[in-house]
Amino acid sequence: MAVIKPFNAVRPQQQLSQQVASRPYDVLNSEEARAEAAGNPFSFLHVTKSEIDLPPGIDIHSQDVYDKAKENLNQFISNGIVFKEEHPCYYIYQLVMKGRSQTGLVCVSSVDDYFKNVIKKHEFTRPEKEKDRIDHMRTIRAQTGNVFLAYRDVDTINQLIHDWQEAHQPVYNFTAADGIQHAIWVVNEQVVIDAISNGFAQQVPCTYIADGHHRAASAAKVSKALPGSPDAGYFLTTIFPASQLAILDYNRVVKDLNGLLAAKFLGVLQDDFYITSSPEPVKPTQLHEFGLYLDGKWYILTSRKGTWTEDPIGVLDVSILAQNILDKILDIKDQRTDTRIDFVGGIRGLKELEQRVNSGEMKAAFSLYPVTIEQLFNIADSGNVMPPKSTWFEPKLRDGLLTHLI
Repeated sequence: MAVIKPFNAVRPQQQLSQQVASRPYDVLNSEEARAEAAGNPFSFLHVTKSEIDLPPGIDIHSQDVYDKAKENLNQFISNGIVFKEEHPCYYIYQLVMKGRSQTGLVCVSSVDDYFKNVIKKHEFTRPEKEKDRIDHMRTIRAQTGNVFLAYRDVDTINQLIHDWQEAHQPVYNFTAADGIQHAIWVVNEQVVIDAISNGFAQQVPCTYIADGHHRAASAAKVSKALPGSPDAGYFLTTIFPASQLAILDYNRVVKDLNGLLAAKFLGVLQDDFYITSSPEPVKPTQLHEFGLYLDGKWYILTSRKGTWTEDPIGVLDVSILAQNILDKILDIKDQRTDTRIDFVGGIRGLKELEQRVNSGEMKAAFSLYPVTIEQLFNIADSGNVMPPKSTWFEPKLRDGLLTHLI
């Protein structure tokens, strides 16, 4: 069963919460982070992207950057911008995006659960990305980025969280510049804390990493490097019940058609797909349906029987596309390393696909139906991993609102 604990979060003063809260470190490059934090000394980007306070061009993986992050975090604490919670608490985090809300529980999860596969994974990690977070955590002795977990709904836990929200006011409640509303409640009554902990220990057999595989892997390795630190045996997580989550599409653009003219490419596609012209941009509405944007025109591609298998990986639309188009026709064997393919998160919309092709940068674009949360669970349960860039979760949790010291 899943082991979670309350923790003494380091969090901002209420009146500074919106200024402190920052987008996750891995959705911004250094230049974007520098621009976003300009004029805001309270932005948590000074901790998560501390190269913005060092000369441009510095190696962002140098020890100087991690040392600066430590210095900045210590200054945030000593200057009272953020403070450490007096007693261990749970936190409820609600995000609202375009009228749709999702609510999760912020806690620390057991590193042992990660190693025992009670916390299930569905992606490979890259050593260089792990090393960055390991060096950051070990230097500043804190976990600043949430690992986004999911679990199958448990009514009693859902009710506990709902009842607390109804009976209490959030300590933070603001709408960020991108229009996403962030609200956080502090759960500080021991009887409710115990009820939540027991609910997970008795009714949640496992949790699933939805987003944050590198942060989780890094935290696990840091725990091995700091065996004398009890705090390092847990890592910062926000856990959402499946019913609260929506996975967005993760689309593909390709630079060329592997030497084929457009007409020939469409002809070859007919071996595995039914093809219909569309006067409108194609956002697939069901599994095994794809959009194709080519030479200024949209097409609906519908998979023929035989293009997929019923196993957890083979049934995915990202697998169907990879096997029957990217590999078979375009000779793109490894999406992780092939420079002829790029990925566009669904949050950017179909216009982004059109722009990438119309500019001449790319030759064709494919829109996909999103992976479902149940598909993600099934793959993780089977011990398999998804093809790269299969899921895109929105909205993103903000850094700086809740930090776990180790």
